[in-house]
Amino acid sequence: MDSSGAANPSDRELAGIRLFDEMLGYVYSAALRAAAIAGVADHLVDGPKTPAELAADTGTKEDHLFRVLRLLAMRGVFREDDHGRFELTPEAHLLRTDAEGSLRAAVVTFTDKAFWASHGELVESLRSGNPSFDHVFGTSFFEYFRDVASPEVFYSGMQAKSDSENPSIMRNYRFPPGATVVDVGGGYGGLLLDVLRQDPSLRGILLDLGEHVVSDHRLGELGDDSRWELVAGDFFEECPPADVYLLKHIIHDWNDEQCVQILRNCRKAMSPGGRVLVLDAVIPPKNAPHTGKLYDIVVMSLLPGRERTEEEFRALLAKADLEVTRVIDTGFVASIVEAVAR
Repeated sequence: MDSSGAANPSDRELAGIRLFDEMLGYVYSAALRAAAIAGVADHLVDGPKTPAELAADTGTKEDHLFRVLRLLAMRGVFREDDHGRFELTPEAHLLRTDAEGSLRAAVVTFTDKAFWASHGELVESLRSGNPSFDHVFGTSFFEYFRDVASPEVFYSGMQAKSDSENPSIMRNYRFPPGATVVDVGGGYGGLLLDVLRQDPSLRGILLDLGEHVVSDHRLGELGDDSRWELVAGDFFEECPPADVYLLKHIIHDWNDEQCVQILRNCRKAMSPGGRVLVLDAVIPPKNAPHTGKLYDIVVMSLLPGRERTEEEFRALLAKADLEVTRVIDTGFVASIVEAVAR
């Protein structure tokens, strides 16, 4: 018993409590999505507000909004002060639309019904070995965002997530001076933009299949249009000649056979002494905690790919006549797997 005289729960009961918390984890995601879409964080820039004030600002119901914010505050997203007002925390700041490094778009994308419904039917992936997304929506993930949903919803969220990772990559890798760098499937070009800013001697090529993506690229922010070019192309068909190939969150989308095709196209076009950089999670063994194990289930439900261990990366790259030279832990989810021609 504790000092109040209450009997302590057994180990089995404590395990049950933890399991209930795990099974309701999706409720936190739902609350986070609701707060992001309602724009709560944007209305707290000037300081704490009461639920009544926030409800008036966001067009929501005071009691319902309070209950959502109370839950999020339990996880450190928003904070309730001694006067019953809510304020921003570092996590809540990232929900602001105009914040540097805002993740609001990523929250809205990753809690979209395309993700939500697919994870709810994850057992279909276990039974069939195929993405549960295909079972739920009757089409593939990329076809859905090309033909059914707005591509902007997908790409804006991916860009926000990607931009949050780029500083850790830049801190941990120096590109060879004078190199031409291809961002393979690079979307709006946020990573390539940061690479070109690192060294004025570098040149860049943004390769992506979606012409609408390439046309909305960010490379103009560099202020020197002579240092980059755009290529609307399919990395399954060919890659442009270059010294360095960036594959950020590309390889984890595809099965081994498809990955080898992409990597062989890079290897075929690569300059002598060139290199391929795979930027993905590298899964540690056994019970070691790593966010990449969470992302692996996201990939499982949506796509034919997977997150991989270092050994799996080495074997995969070897099939494309590439040899891993080093694996760099960036301190973020994505590591840098560097490979050269064998």
